[in-house]
Amino acid sequence: MNGEPNLSTTERGVYMLAGLGLAAAAAKPRPNPLLNVLALAGGSYLAWRGYVGNCPVKAALTGHHGDA
Repeated sequence: MNGEPNLSTTERGVYMLAGLGLAAAAAKPRPNPLLNVLALAGGSYLAWRGYVGNCPVKAALTGHHGDA
């Protein structure tokens, strides 16, 4: 989306697998539907970050912001 990719291929795969796993966990019925929505949103965000290859959290931690 914005900025250079700052994730390696392995990191991108891990982000996508973790995100899709978390989103799939949202399908399990829970007494509180808010947990399902949060799991789906969080998983979708992680999977998207893996697909795009740019993580703002990693950029903040490493000090690389992509705007050379």
